[in-house]
Amino acid sequence: MPYASIFDLPPAVRRMPEHAQEIFRASFNSAWESYADRMDREEIAFRVAWAAVKKRYREIEGVWVPRE
Repeated sequence: MPYASIFDLPPAVRRMPEHAQEIFRASFNSAWESYADRMDREEIAFRVAWAAVKKRYREIEGVWVPRE
């Protein structure tokens, strides 16, 4: 289901910087709508959202930092 705010995101996402959380939320919600006709749309939405975050951030020793 789509996320109304960053406060509704899963705990793993809530550990990231706020900007990364916004990227995740926007990407997830967009993919959720785009794949409405698919039975696996939640899985796809999570994959799309994580991919979007990983374009701008990377995890180093458990800490998410912006890519240079």
